[in-house]
Amino acid sequence: MAEANKNPAPSKLAVELFFWAQALVVSLIVLVIINVFFFRISGVVGSSMYPTLHGKDRVIMRVVGYNEPKRGDIVVVIAPEYDDGAPLVKRIIAVGGDVLDIDRATGTVTVNGEILDEPYINEMIVNMGDFDYPLTIEDGYVFFMGDNRNHSSDSRWKMIGPQPYSNVVGKVFFRVYPFNSIGIVS
Repeated sequence: MAEANKNPAPSKLAVELFFWAQALVVSLIVLVIINVFFFRISGVVGSSMYPTLHGKDRVIMRVVGYNEPKRGDIVVVIAPEYDDGAPLVKRIIAVGGDVLDIDRATGTVTVNGEILDEPYINEMIVNMGDFDYPLTIEDGYVFFMGDNRNHSSDSRWKMIGPQPYSNVVGKVFFRVYPFNSIGIVS
């Protein structure tokens, strides 16, 4: 009598489950690599970027290839001395070498002698912060503000101030939540 096969062939279900599990693991690894090295999702906290972004929005930022922040970019920045280094979503107003001025009477922002055209802001600045203007931004640093200027903790305050490029995590380019507002952010 032939000896019984001690290692029976796996069932079709077991093989299919193995391949599904393998596909899931590979997909998770790919998502982690993309999230760590290329794109990241960040949340918006509070109303400082209103009307462009709202509290609890979820945005995607480009990390790789974003080496030189530019005026007007919406970025995620870490200010280590503020709020335990929580990420801040703000708009870059001035970069290294720029001379920034805020007119106390009109609330207008001037960079290098030119008044900024800012159709994205919620209201004119009332609170100037605790810096003296004009302010020259140090090379390698960015000065950022929220679009909702009077309700934003940003570079106008010495506890945050201008931040080095290395503290800019990435450039926000797409909103993924809420679902009724999915789209490009500018």
